[in-house]
Amino acid sequence: MLFGKKKRQIVRLLVVEDEPLVAFDTEYFLTDANFTIVATIDRVAEALPILASDTVIDLVLVDVNLADGSGIDVARAAQDRGVPVMFVTGSCPVEATTLAAGCMAKPYAPRDLIAAIEAIEAMLGGSKPKRIPSGFTLFPASV
Repeated sequence: MLFGKKKRQIVRLLVVEDEPLVAFDTEYFLTDANFTIVATIDRVAEALPILASDTVIDLVLVDVNLADGSGIDVARAAQDRGVPVMFVTGSCPVEATTLAAGCMAKPYAPRDLIAAIEAIEAMLGGSKPKRIPSGFTLFPASV
């Protein structure tokens, strides 16, 4: 496409975050950036049925510490389904390199989260990311 934007591969996102203000802000700015939020949920018990369904999800954004368990369980379920994961957390777990495409440290600027999603998208498409935002670690071997 000449002079146009490349069509996104990652459009439909599942947000798993138990901090209400972070979840609300994330949903708001990602929607504003033309992503589709499949669901914004705060519990492992709500995430697993969505991942087990035929809901189309391009990327899961998940916090590690959730009210009813660990986001690592959500990441494993997403991985089993072939859906890439980005941990969005204050402390990236050791298992992240084998379970996720990347890890974004909190707190983060909205533009940095969007740039992290774009970096994962580039890796999925076989390209080198244009920019790795501050606070983001990309795990190319897991993509």
